[in-house]
Amino acid sequence: MGKSVGLAGAGSIAFGTAALLHKAGHDPMLWSPSGKGTADLANGAALKAVGAVETTLTPRIADSAAMLARDNDVLIIALPGYGHKTVLDALAPHIEPRHHVIISSHASLGAVYLSQLLAARAVHVPITAWGTTICTGRRQSGTEVKVNTVRSRVDLCTVPDNRSQEALSLCQTLFGDRFQPRSGLLAISLSNLNPQNHMGIALGNITRMERGETWSQGQNVTPKVGRLLEELDRERLDIAKALGLEVKTIFEHFHLSFHVPVASISEMNQQMHAQGNGGVGPDTADSRYVTEDVPYGLVLTAALGRLTGHPAPLHEAGIRIFSAMYGRDFEGENEILKALDLGRYDLDDLKQAAKTGLLRHPASA
Repeated sequence: MGKSVGLAGAGSIAFGTAALLHKAGHDPMLWSPSGKGTADLANGAALKAVGAVETTLTPRIADSAAMLARDNDVLIIALPGYGHKTVLDALAPHIEPRHHVIISSHASLGAVYLSQLLAARAVHVPITAWGTTICTGRRQSGTEVKVNTVRSRVDLCTVPDNRSQEALSLCQTLFGDRFQPRSGLLAISLSNLNPQNHMGIALGNITRMERGETWSQGQNVTPKVGRLLEELDRERLDIAKALGLEVKTIFEHFHLSFHVPVASISEMNQQMHAQGNGGVGPDTADSRYVTEDVPYGLVLTAALGRLTGHPAPLHEAGIRIFSAMYGRDFEGENEILKALDLGRYDLDDLKQAAKTGLLRHPASA
């Protein structure tokens, strides 16, 4: 029997995920926090998915966070990281013990933030964090999405960790056998390669983005851009190793996500381009590659590097370079880490929260 699944979001990932759920026999509901993203669908239009997923559906539409929670037992957060805190704040008062929350993809300890909100209400639910999204794609309009790829492997963990098997079974029921359990939220945070990859791609192609050009992303991961991505990956892997965590490499990521043989990162991207699934790069500087991935991705990786004594100078430089380019303080824009007041805690506190979902012992206490 199909499950009723509520998706918070109405962009390419939410549309693509809804299409996948529909094809698997489930019943998705979409909620656009602003209302704009689902305006056409709310008026009865069908949602069409093309590309790696071909289907047409008429999803249920929620007009509020309360309705999304009331009408679904599974809730998926499927919007950029900069929207997570607002959505979690809206959903938290309506989440009940019957719910299961999935964050796709997890950003900056959002699962800990939500756990803290729910604990204040004495509500405890499994919160599953994905290291990346189940699919990639681009929304073509208010009623159509092009799905570029459906990932064959997605890292995940659940807090509290004693709900992990239940959560894995649910994700497999919804999306099939494509999930790799990882050990806690720090592993998931370090399993999300989008921030480092998007940093290198955006730095190498920022003028294309600013000029609004149409350009192949895979083709423009040239040898020098590819080498930068590989060096960024070494920093991330060093931090994971210092924490005793096993995470996939950038080579495994591209191989499993885009189904190309392992080679240099540039060569793998050229193969993706040749196959037609290299994607189209952002046509605006106001792209989540920067506005989401710098404050909600690079900032956390850099913080973990400092905490473990394995600083990430390329990640740190990326934060500063993009802040200079955009005239913004991207490190200060991370609303989740700011709300958690992460500076009050030490590494042992974070390791505990990565398993339980709760930060209990501030170092300053």
